[in-house]
Amino acid sequence: MLLKRTSDRRTAQAAGDGVLIDRLRHGLARALPTVDRRAFLRRSGLGLGVGLAATQLTLVQRAKAAEGKPVPTGQGKVEVKRTVCTHCSVGCAIDAVVENGVWVRQEPVFDSPINLGAHCAKGASIREHGHGEYRLRYPMKLVNGKYQRISWEQALDEIAAKMKQLRDESGPDALYFIGSSKHSNEQAYLLRKFVSFWGTNNCDHQARICHSTTVAGVANTWGYGAMTNSYNDMQNSKVALYIGSNAAEAHPVSMLHMLHAKELGCKMIVVDPRFTRTAAKADEYVRIRSGTDIPFLFGVLYHIFKNGWEDKQYIHDRVYGMDKVREEVLAKWTPDKVEEACGVKEEQVFKVAKMLHENRPGTIVWCMGQTQHTIGNAMVRASCILQLALGNIGVSGGGANIFRGHDNVQGATDVGPNPDSLPGYYGLAAGAWKHFATVWGVDYEWIKSRYAEGMMEKPGITVSRWIDGVLEKNELIDQGPNLRGVFFWGHAPNSQTRGLEMKKAMDKLDLLVVIDPYPSATAAMAAMPGKPEDLNPNRAVYLLPAATQFETSGSCTASNRSIQWREKVIEPLWDSRTDHMIMYQLAQRLGFANELCKNYKMQKVKGMDEPVPEDILREINRGVWTIGYTGQSPERIKAHMRNMHAFDVKTLKCKGKVIDKETGYDLTGDYFGLPWPCYGTPELKHPGSPNLYDTSKHVMEGGGNFRANFGVERDGVSLLAEDGSHSKGADITTGYPELDHILLKKLGWWDELTEEEKKAAEGKNWKTDLSGGMIRVFMKNHGCHPFGNAKARAVVWNFPDPIPQHREPIYGNRPDLIAKYPTHDDQKNRWRLPILYMTLQQKNVEDKLHEKFPLVMTSGRLVEYEGGGEETRSNPWLAELQQEMFVEIHPAAAAQRGIRNGDRVWVTTPTGARINVQALVTPRVAEDHVFLPFHFSGRWQGQDMLAYYPQGAAPVVRGEAVNTATTYGYDIVTMMQETKTTICNVERA
Repeated sequence: MLLKRTSDRRTAQAAGDGVLIDRLRHGLARALPTVDRRAFLRRSGLGLGVGLAATQLTLVQRAKAAEGKPVPTGQGKVEVKRTVCTHCSVGCAIDAVVENGVWVRQEPVFDSPINLGAHCAKGASIREHGHGEYRLRYPMKLVNGKYQRISWEQALDEIAAKMKQLRDESGPDALYFIGSSKHSNEQAYLLRKFVSFWGTNNCDHQARICHSTTVAGVANTWGYGAMTNSYNDMQNSKVALYIGSNAAEAHPVSMLHMLHAKELGCKMIVVDPRFTRTAAKADEYVRIRSGTDIPFLFGVLYHIFKNGWEDKQYIHDRVYGMDKVREEVLAKWTPDKVEEACGVKEEQVFKVAKMLHENRPGTIVWCMGQTQHTIGNAMVRASCILQLALGNIGVSGGGANIFRGHDNVQGATDVGPNPDSLPGYYGLAAGAWKHFATVWGVDYEWIKSRYAEGMMEKPGITVSRWIDGVLEKNELIDQGPNLRGVFFWGHAPNSQTRGLEMKKAMDKLDLLVVIDPYPSATAAMAAMPGKPEDLNPNRAVYLLPAATQFETSGSCTASNRSIQWREKVIEPLWDSRTDHMIMYQLAQRLGFANELCKNYKMQKVKGMDEPVPEDILREINRGVWTIGYTGQSPERIKAHMRNMHAFDVKTLKCKGKVIDKETGYDLTGDYFGLPWPCYGTPELKHPGSPNLYDTSKHVMEGGGNFRANFGVERDGVSLLAEDGSHSKGADITTGYPELDHILLKKLGWWDELTEEEKKAAEGKNWKTDLSGGMIRVFMKNHGCHPFGNAKARAVVWNFPDPIPQHREPIYGNRPDLIAKYPTHDDQKNRWRLPILYMTLQQKNVEDKLHEKFPLVMTSGRLVEYEGGGEETRSNPWLAELQQEMFVEIHPAAAAQRGIRNGDRVWVTTPTGARINVQALVTPRVAEDHVFLPFHFSGRWQGQDMLAYYPQGAAPVVRGEAVNTATTYGYDIVTMMQETKTTICNVERA
């Protein structure tokens, strides 16, 4: 078993180092001095795209060597560093070729069981990060409307002084910290720890506005809020239902696995308001009205129940409340009601139901097309209920395959800056704080003293609504002060709705700090003149250049829960610093650096101290038992990265007996990346869990069952699994509650603990026993699952709607359906803020907004760009592929408005916003729908914002942000923003 750190490898300097290095050295010697980008374009006969201004597109020339090092000629030190793409959540591995400290080439890892040697457009251009022409190079401060370069010392000193001032004047809750789904696990975890020691729960990150409804909906159905199976396991599916997922553009490499499945006969169904590139691969495409996932899914369930196609034994053994769902579906969602709500005829709904019935196991895939709604949590649960009815959860080829967006949004959600929980979904109760106080080695009372009275256990404001934290009346906010300072720590503002109000909120702040490799749209929005009455004359704005994930090391968690380790490819470029170094240096100035980093060794980077990422991961291993982040030691993960060839492409399991040559670690039985939960200590050698809730495997071979997280009975009905329903080889063959010291004693297994383990476990449960002894005894000795064995819940009691209900969006173009399916009542306090539903929806109907704005507006991804797009639109290779922000509009709707393909148009919404984009006339969208991609920023209601970016750091391609124009609306459970269903009009410019 590996318990020690090991040194990096794959360094080759001398002749005869190996065929790969020899080939690389020879190729570099020939290619590097001769082919720059201009030469490539000239030789290939390609010209520059019309949309690229010559002043903005500095052609990539021969790479300059690192400071003080010779220009690469293929004769120097060549290293191959293994890393992971930093775009979507698939987790594609990359071998980065570095010569004399310069990143000169990249190769997709052909041995990777995840990407199989493939790249999408974004992944293929990842090396550009290592040159970074358009990156933020130095710390900067906004002075008289222009960004000026300052030193790191001045920037950190002034930011810390302003933070202390705001704390003294208004308390710790006056600051808000927006983390990043592109932070490594270690950085995301450290940021939550940093914010806790500052004394607030006002922190959040990108997951709030992409999959928070998934996490809430799925976790409250069967236990864990994550993808149940894997991209790879989809090769075992007989049918796949994609609903609200355009994987061909958003997760291109994931389609490799589905196309392999199709070769083996898998049927592919795509449900989407828009005919996407994914739909082009479907056996059956279903167009629904945006926002009507529940009517469609329950329409499918209607036919399943009507024909007796549900898995009755599975439901009896493993599901609670399906009888109530059945009763409601058959009564409420008859074929006529389904067609009225979602626009799909009975024949096609029946066809889909029959395909799902006849081709089992079947999987379901959803993304932000399903999550980003005011009823996103209900849509997610409807998808879960469908799969439970079919018996498709906990089986290979089945599952809920939820594709996450950013490269580490899964990991950042698991262990990062969530406003309602400490790392690992422990929550904010006193017991959770005491657990982490022990893990962190600090006094619980000291942490408590950092918080305002009564705020330590209260969830913070969500990132989706930080705007209201600034603008809302103080007496209506459930905390002392309004927000006065905001940190954008690797987050794109244009990915959030209500852009006009966000600009107003930014102007009212006392402190705005942007920490990012690229300045992001935040920098330009802050510098752009707003309304004079909104501007705080004392506002201070700072930009701090963060290093990319290729300029440090650390782990990241793919959508399938596999954890991979990134090696450091190059040193931080320009004057950038790693995020965890910045946290440490700020903590030094704020007075809690010793508490923050007491468990970590320091390493020197550019002559400065930086916490060692491996030590941060070890602290995660020591504390995050709930979701099994304890078994993935740095050593185990690194051994997996070195031996990708050892893992099966379909199952992710190590093939036979494989020993890591560098350390001697035995990979036998492991699943690639040790997908969480990987229970117990690393010494226990749990293999990871490839498919959650799979009773066909022993728990020590990755098996499991549904979680007992909601009590043992409800209204006199047992919530535990029935007799005979248990994971393979379990000594307890019926349902049972989660493990604690009392249960272990009652079972007579307590004496199987060592004396040291008994001391650690006394009075604890499996989530707080830092020895891991209870888990060892329960799992290894007795084959039982520490989180219990219960039924999944088709009906819940801690959400507003126990059974998912369809509700029309707040801004809709169907007042007749709003009358039948109204939204929620207004709420006085959700996540510290009041929220509008019914009153706003009714006002919109009374004002007849559907007549002024008759088109449904939805948004989504493009294959060329990712997220807010600042990073990818600053990449010349990608910028050339997609140069214009556009709106897709149906030919009939375009003809009514005198719009031709390629025309400039104005898209207007009820917010008063007007965005100027290019028209793409296409039948991909329905006649009353339009589609806009959400990756653009840099233009504001027709105005180019170039002048407001730091000089030299503007993206190559700039365009209007769709979210400048999107409207108000939030999920009642999680505050997920509504981006997929609002209304607009389109006019020729």
